[in-house]
Amino acid sequence: MLESIASFATAAAVFVAAWQLWLTRAQSRVGFEDGLSREYRDIAEGIPVKALLGEELQEAEFEEAFRRFYRYIDLSNEQIFLRMEGRISLKTWRNWAGGIESNLGRPAFRRAWKEIKDRSGGSFSELRRLESDNFASDPKKWTRQSSS
Repeated sequence: MLESIASFATAAAVFVAAWQLWLTRAQSRVGFEDGLSREYRDIAEGIPVKALLGEELQEAEFEEAFRRFYRYIDLSNEQIFLRMEGRISLKTWRNWAGGIESNLGRPAFRRAWKEIKDRSGGSFSELRRLESDNFASDPKKWTRQSSS
């Protein structure tokens, strides 16, 4: 009888430890995702409201904001890479993918993205691929191309 109780207690302790590990990992992921969301808000704060509302920018406004657009494009590419690596949850990914698609559909973002694509060679391959997939694919399911 005592052996049965000890076995049950051991099994329960293993279950509780596994559950705590899972919970800690989930909390860590949420914190990580929240940090990236804060980074987006910091970048967006420097982008003219007109651009965020989908309005055209004057040339001087665009040039002044271009660095922020570049940072946004770079962050978007990083978010895609992090989803490829499984570091971003599917729920968060779907939200971010919709936001990336929406932003890149706005005239000033679209112009900045075109200029960045034209000037950056093969950089931003993750964002290029997502765009070519009409923002509908899940990067976690992409297969890596070998570089050999």
